[in-house]
Amino acid sequence: MSSRESRMETSSGRRIAIERGESTDIQVNGEHMVAYAGETIAAVLLAADRRGFRRTRGRGALRGLFCGIGVCFDCLVHIEGKGTTRSCVTSVQPGMRIHLLGIRESEPSQDRA
Repeated sequence: MSSRESRMETSSGRRIAIERGESTDIQVNGEHMVAYAGETIAAVLLAADRRGFRRTRGRGALRGLFCGIGVCFDCLVHIEGKGTTRSCVTSVQPGMRIHLLGIRESEPSQDRA
């Protein structure tokens, strides 16, 4: 199994190999993360055990991936130079700098699984 290949188990219990794209580095709130070509920002965040992508303005409640198809706005993130976008439908680009809305760089890992 190559470093870009991972294994997944289907609901029937069958194990399949998944080939990932080329690796690249991105930054999320100043933290370096490895992403793979073809992945969405949401996929990268979930793979890094991040569940909270932003905080609501009023109550500061954590929001993350909800619909996963770009219909809702729970997964909003800010991309430097591009603005605010839904992370579930936005593919990673090399060198991307992403900021989680309302989540400070120094904030404890409450947004992790």
